[in-house]
Amino acid sequence: MAFNHLPAGAHDALTPLSVTPVTHSVPMANDQLPPEAGVHPLPRTVLDRLTAGADRAARITHTEHLPPRPGRHAPWPEQIRPEVVEAVRAAGIEQPWAHQALTAAHALRGESVVVATGTASGKSLAYLAPVLSALLDGSEAPNGRGATALYLAPTKALAADQRRAVRSLAEPLGKGIRPAVYDGDTPVEEREWVRQYANYALTNPDMLHRSILPAHPKWSSFLRALRYVVIDECHTYRGVFGSHVAQVLRRLRRVCARYGADPVFLLASATASDPATAATRLTGVRVAEITEDASPRGELVFALWEPPLTELHGERGAPVRRTATAESADLLTDLVVQGVRTVAFVRSRRGAELIALIAQERLAAVDRSLPGRVAAYRGGYLPEERRAIEHALHSGELLGLSATTALELGVDVAGLDAVLLTGYPGTRASLWQQAGRAGRTGRGALAVLVARDDPLDTYLVHHPEALFRRPVESTVLDPDNPYVLAPHLCAAAAELPLTEADLSLFGPAAPGVLAQLEGRKLLRRRGAAWHWTRRERAADLTDIRGGGGRPVQVVEEGTGRLLGTVDAAAAHASVHEGAVHLHQGRTYLVRRLDLEDSVALVEQADPPYSTTARDTTSIAVLETDAEIPWGEARLCFGSVEVTNQVVSFLRRRLITGEILGESKLDLPPRTLRTRAVWWTVTEDQLDEARIDPEALGGALHAAEHASIGMLPLFATCDRWDIGGVSVPLHPDTLLPTVFVYDGHPGGAGFAERAFHTAARWLTATREAIAACECDTGCPSCVQSPKCGNGNDPLDKRAAIRLLTRLLKDAPKDKTPQEEPPQAPSGPPGG
Repeated sequence: MAFNHLPAGAHDALTPLSVTPVTHSVPMANDQLPPEAGVHPLPRTVLDRLTAGADRAARITHTEHLPPRPGRHAPWPEQIRPEVVEAVRAAGIEQPWAHQALTAAHALRGESVVVATGTASGKSLAYLAPVLSALLDGSEAPNGRGATALYLAPTKALAADQRRAVRSLAEPLGKGIRPAVYDGDTPVEEREWVRQYANYALTNPDMLHRSILPAHPKWSSFLRALRYVVIDECHTYRGVFGSHVAQVLRRLRRVCARYGADPVFLLASATASDPATAATRLTGVRVAEITEDASPRGELVFALWEPPLTELHGERGAPVRRTATAESADLLTDLVVQGVRTVAFVRSRRGAELIALIAQERLAAVDRSLPGRVAAYRGGYLPEERRAIEHALHSGELLGLSATTALELGVDVAGLDAVLLTGYPGTRASLWQQAGRAGRTGRGALAVLVARDDPLDTYLVHHPEALFRRPVESTVLDPDNPYVLAPHLCAAAAELPLTEADLSLFGPAAPGVLAQLEGRKLLRRRGAAWHWTRRERAADLTDIRGGGGRPVQVVEEGTGRLLGTVDAAAAHASVHEGAVHLHQGRTYLVRRLDLEDSVALVEQADPPYSTTARDTTSIAVLETDAEIPWGEARLCFGSVEVTNQVVSFLRRRLITGEILGESKLDLPPRTLRTRAVWWTVTEDQLDEARIDPEALGGALHAAEHASIGMLPLFATCDRWDIGGVSVPLHPDTLLPTVFVYDGHPGGAGFAERAFHTAARWLTATREAIAACECDTGCPSCVQSPKCGNGNDPLDKRAAIRLLTRLLKDAPKDKTPQEEPPQAPSGPPGG
């Protein structure tokens, strides 16, 4: 791993660059094959070739130029061991960047710190230098194992990469540094060695939750000496997953205190808004922040690309754009022919495989040697397969790669010239993380965001200021969610009996949740402490990456082989009878869903379509925590109960998205207690907006769809993490009402974030609808791919008038955010 890289920072002053398309076509003849590795065309030249011709040129909506930036050095703090400084120099790094030295200084003073700088800015070295120094100091202790450090990564691949980096850097330091990976793939015989002898254990939050903390007596010598906890890519710990990880870290701190340790937390994040606040909420300790990126950066040309409309029509006759997948496959093909080393990021495993397959087929028509220079890269590959692909990309053997976010997090792929982003990746943090994969050795780079047929993507390619003139999002998580907190209190009691003194560690909701757990006889008080009462393992009460409930096992019908599991909350929509299910690049059809035994039986197939579930939803207000007047309208936040039933599914053609048919389903309803933001309007406001009763349902429904599509711009969520309901007359409010709710028990913080940014969020929603070039509504503005009512009724023009009237009385300066509502303290479910 190289430690000093060139980032794609997002905070610098950005200068727009206009692109004048050239008139020649992209070379596709056999005598114009890719140049040898080492020939790197300028990004503007590459973009000119991609936009050759009037049809291609019209697809670029904006081009941004990020100028190169020089680096700024600083000396290492004096406390860094000279052997470590020499090892860093041996790796080719004479001096650290200023942010690396400042991060190390905080760590050496015993202060927890988060370094939130651009991709490839050398964050690894910022925390490794003090960690390695501490481990060397400990190796000289007269007795005992000396200091230890724990490294947490969101993925196994990232932990494995980190081990290689540590071993490479620490090789001159001798046996004082003993790194080892401890994850689900670690053989049993190696696990004992890690516990007894390793002083730098690399793992993930899942193993910490399920294996290390429940067996903490076996880890006592390691935990007693724990000096540092490194949390890499900490911006990925958001929503419900982040809330679970926050409670796992509180359990870790509690167990460490039992052995007399108080570790310092060192966190690394992509560029984020207010990273210290997010890191403090994640760890529960005060965290300093380093946000000024002192590393150099090469020139970056960033283009926004909108696929053209096709002659196809979707639901209700709406126009359909060419898919981002097909468009990215074309661009990848052209870039490979130019000899431009490129990664195309795509959100789904199937999409990654499709882009590679389409590009290979088209390259075969140019030269038979070219298809072998393109591959796919995604989760589910064997480690040796993944490393072979990475090596081929490094060496120049591969020119093109289509990849899921498995390649986004921490894998060092220096030498890329261009990045294609197949659809907005969900957050500006991820966008810059992916774009930063190109130009990492100081050369210029090209990044292209290819918009999906989606309200948010369409808005962004026509509002570039939302990407290039705004800071990245805040990381949203809610550790006080009682549905998250309850199983961790049980796990903590199983690790060490809980006392009154422990409750402040777990947050203000802990006393109420503890009483509920005692009432349900999950915990029992004996003397001054609460104990776990069951025979089963308390750590098995929750899957920290899941949504609660017993996971549904996906089993191959013919062989009985277990393929994997699906969260209980997602099972009705994803593995219903007739659903297309993807697993490790293979396609299966679900033949039967057995809800009683939580099993979905599947068989391998290759249907030419994907499936999308349809559902119906009703919502009831349980408690209103906050209510703000917007003139006669009301903006509210509180607790709700959502009743949802999957009733049918659609079959869509793979490439075009064309609907092939709909099939009915007979599944029971499900209820969800969660958090929601909602707004109401009055009859007078509807009259002023010229919305009659016949248009009201379509106006509310269209506004609901578009607002769900736009919320990921303001909260670190995916549109599939949230849901919505619109009602012309809701029984609890007695007014026309639009709800947007978190799709997780107890909430995930997304609706709360929507409440605090409502004026900006709904203004962007209105602008997205108004800017769309369709006449009556389409997937780019008000249609939703998961609408339970088949996108009927929808009234685009009435929605614009409704939102215009609603926003007329919205606060102009800021939305309410002085005192965020507290998480409910009610029971965590039965």
